[in-house]
Amino acid sequence: PQRTSFHRSHTLGFRNGYAFSQLPREGVGGETIFPNLLSQDQLDDLCTKGPTLTYGPAKKSPPPPFMPSYVAFDKQVLKFDAYFQEEVPTSAEEHYRIRQVGIYYYLEDDSMCVIEPVVKNSGLIQGKLMRRHRVPKNDQGDYYHWKDLNLATNITMYGRTYRLVDCDSFTKVFMESQGIVLNPPEQMVSDPYTEQRRTPVQKPIVPAGPDPLWQFLTYDTKVLRFYAIWDDTNHPFGDQHRCIIHYFLADDTVEVREVYSRNDGRDPFPVLMKRQRLPKTLVEKKMGFPSCVLEITNEEVLEWYSPRDFAIGKTLTLLGRTFLIYDCDKFTQNFYREKFGITDFQPLEISEKPLEKVPQVIPPHNGFGIPEDSLQNCLRLIPKRPQKDVIKMLENNLKVLRYQAALESPVPEDRNRLFILSYFLSDDTISIYEPPVRNSGIPGGKYLRRTRVAKPGSTPEDPIYFQPSDFTIGSTIEVFGHRFVITDADEYVLNYLERNAESFPATTLQSLRDHFRPRKAVKDTVNNDIPKQDLDDLIEEVQKELKLRHSYLNTRKFHEAFHQCDKDGSGIVDKGKFLDLCDRLEVPTSTILLKKLIDYCSCGEDYVNYRDFLRAFPS
Repeated sequence: PQRTSFHRSHTLGFRNGYAFSQLPREGVGGETIFPNLLSQDQLDDLCTKGPTLTYGPAKKSPPPPFMPSYVAFDKQVLKFDAYFQEEVPTSAEEHYRIRQVGIYYYLEDDSMCVIEPVVKNSGLIQGKLMRRHRVPKNDQGDYYHWKDLNLATNITMYGRTYRLVDCDSFTKVFMESQGIVLNPPEQMVSDPYTEQRRTPVQKPIVPAGPDPLWQFLTYDTKVLRFYAIWDDTNHPFGDQHRCIIHYFLADDTVEVREVYSRNDGRDPFPVLMKRQRLPKTLVEKKMGFPSCVLEITNEEVLEWYSPRDFAIGKTLTLLGRTFLIYDCDKFTQNFYREKFGITDFQPLEISEKPLEKVPQVIPPHNGFGIPEDSLQNCLRLIPKRPQKDVIKMLENNLKVLRYQAALESPVPEDRNRLFILSYFLSDDTISIYEPPVRNSGIPGGKYLRRTRVAKPGSTPEDPIYFQPSDFTIGSTIEVFGHRFVITDADEYVLNYLERNAESFPATTLQSLRDHFRPRKAVKDTVNNDIPKQDLDDLIEEVQKELKLRHSYLNTRKFHEAFHQCDKDGSGIVDKGKFLDLCDRLEVPTSTILLKKLIDYCSCGEDYVNYRDFLRAFPS
């Protein structure tokens, strides 16, 4: 306690950059260090531990690697055969029941489960009686261990006591390796009620006599099969029906089924005659008793149908239907060969009556739609669209023959109506259009939609439609009761007929040529005498004068007057009539220009082309 210095001597130093240590020269606080004094025993120990002093202590071997229990005991299960006794309070035949189970102990996690083998038709809930888990042993929180299990002992789990009677070989080896001596195994106790059920029941002695169940037990599932024909051709819409007759030997009942083929048009109901006993001979009926409403009993039947009544070639009447048997199967042949000694089973050849072909009568057309479309309803159950000539449609696509027609009518207002009749070469259809005329009181527009038009006098069964050869200048076309007179045509019509002259009559082509000949002569005259450029310059000069003198001029009356004067639509009018119209309409231009324009538009000395004249006065 009186020490005041506690410093220690220097023992660690550095020399040339390297650390080195040295023994202390003095103790703590400068005390003197005495040499170590060893006893004789310590010296003897040093003599015996020479290698240890020289080489140091020996190295210990590393401890074995740690292995957890779930790896060491993986898939290792202890199996014990056991049973438990269960009370049966609701049965008079048994008071208790012995149920055999297997107890499995899993070493990897010390869990247990109880499984009862499933017995067919036992009426009990069997299989896994207790799921796998750690089973509590007592109320202190302990669990069952494999050390608690041994043969010829009882264990209680959840109020149910199990008696361990035996185990498998692995369990026996494992328990002996752990130092546990197993008790000798016991014999498994069987259920007394189950053993009682297994004992054969002594059959009572039955006196000799016919057994009512002998036929059922002997011929159950044995059926005779016959192939028959039901000829129903004598009735309206009758036919030959192929049927199969089943004769059940177990109870002498008969069933008839009809054989169906694909697309035969019949409803596939399964049974023609349900399974029943069929009477062959009935007792004479009393006339005053309504027996038709009662079921047939054994008292009303003298004889039922039996296997003797069925044979190949026989005709049977079953419930009012007549069946001809023509064949049977192999089992039926063997049955008749063993039972009745019949050996001839040659099948009959059934010849079906040829169906009479009834000619199809096409009803007359009712007027709705086109006849080709309405005809499809007579040819098919689900009508289809009539087929079109696709090649003709592709070759004549967008080819239309246009004609000008006048309506032939006793009504004065209809005489001046003009129509455009279009004939489509792709499908031989016709459409009629009326150009609207202002202040005429008639709206104009589409007069007939595009459709095929039959010639008057043709029948609906064999209609004859209009063709391009029927349209000549001046011909009359009757369309649904309306008569049209062809007055003009496009130049394309003439060109098309000339290119295909071999397909059309010469009269039709000549009619169009005669109609277009005056126009061609006028065109040639204008082109030869007066240059077209001079006529265009004169028309332009007249239009300039009209713009200077008249800010607004209604020239529509000029066009209407000249068109009314041209009855045939040729574009050429008489020169005298033309001058009278000019005086009456008071053409608003100078006399010099008017005279020069008339000279340019003249066709010879007697006619004037008013269409070229009206070009100077646009509408």
